[in-house]
Amino acid sequence: MSRLFSIFVAFVASFLLIGSAHAEVKVLTSIKPLQLIAAAVQDGVAIPEVLLPPGASPHNYALRPSDVRKVQSVDLVYWIGPDMEGFLPRVLKGRTLPTVAVQDLPGMKLRHFAEDSQSHAEDADEHDHDHRPGTLDAHLWLSPINARVIATKMVADLSAADPDNAARYQSNLKAFDERLDALDLRLKARLASVAGKPYFVFHEAFDYFEDAYGLKHTGVFSVAAEVQPGAQHVAAMRTRLQEVGKTCVFSEPPLRPRLAETLVAGLPVKLAELDALGGYTPATTQGYEQVLEKLGNDLAGCLESL
Repeated sequence: MSRLFSIFVAFVASFLLIGSAHAEVKVLTSIKPLQLIAAAVQDGVAIPEVLLPPGASPHNYALRPSDVRKVQSVDLVYWIGPDMEGFLPRVLKGRTLPTVAVQDLPGMKLRHFAEDSQSHAEDADEHDHDHRPGTLDAHLWLSPINARVIATKMVADLSAADPDNAARYQSNLKAFDERLDALDLRLKARLASVAGKPYFVFHEAFDYFEDAYGLKHTGVFSVAAEVQPGAQHVAAMRTRLQEVGKTCVFSEPPLRPRLAETLVAGLPVKLAELDALGGYTPATTQGYEQVLEKLGNDLAGCLESL
């Protein structure tokens, strides 16, 4: 009996050792775009988690106790940085496991809000500090160049934590790079016909994407999605819409700003949406490309219909 028991104990111990050797590396990202990049890197190995639910704002999300526990327990955390997720630094101080603020990665091509940005005209004191001239534009995931840098860092981290799957991570990175090359060609072809056409946005979130594909918004109604512009600014922007004529005004889902209909009433202006976060995009291998391609299609589709 004792011999059988010893064999049983040895079997269980070996099983646990094997299981621990192949334990899944748990990855948590703050926002959906980072989850989609991680999903491409982890394809066939694991599915990364995301902290913010669809429709939640990364600027002012309120963490639940379960969110805090998750942040503390996962193996790797990726976030943009304090210029985007202002609610996270206090919680991250308690982490002992690796945490990566991607805005600090070497090789990132970062932009800053311009001193002459139209989004700061006349009522800048009503806006939050996150979008003031000279501060970092943290919507950096909308640049394919930055997505490659982020994916490369994730591969390095995962390969170190899970060397058994290092070859798979490298293969996934190569495939991701190739898909981004193809996406870049498609987007350049899709957007070439609308380059130079005027359009307006409610939130200054798309400069990285515009810079990559030769676009430029004509004006901004509010620098942050949660901030309502002042009456003087609204009047000035309505005058600008009248001067431009046929154009598109883009808001972000899930909610269209309350003043949108009033702002464009009686003008040859179309209201449409651009989704910078892709909150409802499934965490699949090609999710990141789907977000950028939809962004390009939605923008071009509205401008072409004028």
